Amino acid sequence: MYKASRWGTTKERKWIDASEPSRLHFARQAASLLGRHDDISYHAIVVYKPNVKAHLRSDSNKLYNYMVKLLLIDEMKKHERVHFIPDNRSVKVESGHSLHDYLQTTLWFESDVSTVLRTTSTDSRQCRALQFADFMAGATAACFEQGKGQYLATPGLELNLRKLYF
Repeated sequence: MYKASRWGTTKERKWIDASEPSRLHFARQAASLLGRHDDISYHAIVVYKPNVKAHLRSDSNKLYNYMVKLLLIDEMKKHERVHFIPDNRSVKVESGHSLHDYLQTTLWFESDVSTVLRTTSTDSRQCRALQFADFMAGATAACFEQGKGQYLATPGLELNLRKLYF
């Protein structure tokens, strides 16, 4: 992606800054990656925020953490160990509890599995995997917020999409 779009690897890639050809190139490359690796899958969750009650939006990280749980817990419980790398905003909510503790407790008590969760929150500037996730999120948001479904409609690009409309 960096090479094809002549974007230096020292600068963080953001969907918002990418040109249309770069976005389409990303979608094709993401599809190609899926075709080469059976162990990779893409997951996304969207929420229609106007339907989310005000008290649930009072701490936006709580909604974010809840959505992460809905999206990933079934995938996480399939593995003995999971290395989870969320963005920095997911570390703590106003109550002081972390996303890590929330997910680990859910795995052990609700899912009844012994999965060990290792969480390393990092800045996306230092992590190309998070930059990749940002692009997938951008493609998903473009579909729902701007009606630009061409990125997700790329042949071979399969996205496990969950819609949360309350």
